[in-house]
Amino acid sequence: MMRDSGILADGAIADLFSTGRLRSEAPLDGDQIQPASLDLRLGSVAFRVRASFMPGPANLVADKLDRLKLHVIDLSEGAVLETGCVYIVPLMESLDLPEGLSASANPKSSTGRLDIFTRVITDRAQEFDKVPSGYRGPLYLEISPRTFPIIVRRGSRLSQIRFRRGLSLLAEAELMDLHASQTLVASDAPNISGGGIALSIDLRGSGADGLIGYRGKRHTAVVDVDKKAEHGIYDFWEPLYSRGREDLILDPNEFYILVSREAVHVPPDYAAEMTPFDPLVGEFRVHYAGFFDPGFGHASAGGTGSRAVLEVRSHEVPFILEHGQIIGRLVYEHMLARPDSLYGSGLGSHYQAQGLKLSKHFRAEG
Repeated sequence: MMRDSGILADGAIADLFSTGRLRSEAPLDGDQIQPASLDLRLGSVAFRVRASFMPGPANLVADKLDRLKLHVIDLSEGAVLETGCVYIVPLMESLDLPEGLSASANPKSSTGRLDIFTRVITDRAQEFDKVPSGYRGPLYLEISPRTFPIIVRRGSRLSQIRFRRGLSLLAEAELMDLHASQTLVASDAPNISGGGIALSIDLRGSGADGLIGYRGKRHTAVVDVDKKAEHGIYDFWEPLYSRGREDLILDPNEFYILVSREAVHVPPDYAAEMTPFDPLVGEFRVHYAGFFDPGFGHASAGGTGSRAVLEVRSHEVPFILEHGQIIGRLVYEHMLARPDSLYGSGLGSHYQAQGLKLSKHFRAEG
């Protein structure tokens, strides 16, 4: 049943292209439209800038770039983006949204797991990753690799965008009812507050070795963001083991890949998003928010037991995480309509039925 408010599904996103509300410099990739989002593609050039910036209500991004750019990098044949630097890349897609239709953006799962900080910027923006109702104009992506230098090129997909009509977030009472009927997280006593359902950390580990996560290494080779199973895990990551303990000390400004204790389920008529947990509870945060498409963890889409992989940083001081400690929250939104395809249903979805899992760029090593 079609709702008056909610997230646009794949068929409606395709309609935005056919009606000219979404435009691109090139034909869409075959898998660019996801069940509840659209992958955004890098254009042909990257601008190295001195610092991140917000355009503000009176400014175009291009005008800011004229003043702040240090170097222009050709991406047509691929180029290296260095850690600690800030780049602005015009995207291949642009928008002509009707009134009443807004959008929000997030890093793709693989982007977050590589510790690549990205934010979508619009002309006259006063917020990152937010596209106001009725926006007409180009899109830009701010990129800042944090741990690994990366290779990108025209057409690389680091971020994704969702479109929504009206207010679509589930209130706490709705969230409780949905969990009672469809089990959103594998918990008998879910912590539902602040409009979201809590996820906690698994520090007991899995398997005989008690693997609990990975810590990113420094001074590595480059990661090519468009190549799957290209790089050896141990060249880039230090495995972390429980060793009979149920805690982990987060070192300041180090990057960790960890996993939720609970399995996550996103029913077909809903979408979800990970929001960073309140930093007031400790000196850590889930570093990247992330989208969960309809069908993630859904049994009919092959997703029974899908955990949420967490990208975690500690700031300023070392911080001890304990097994079962709340580390993030999932907020759920209504879909306007059920997608034609669910996450994991023949889409080549990389993280369905996942446990602790690095990004698709790394291959298992014996």
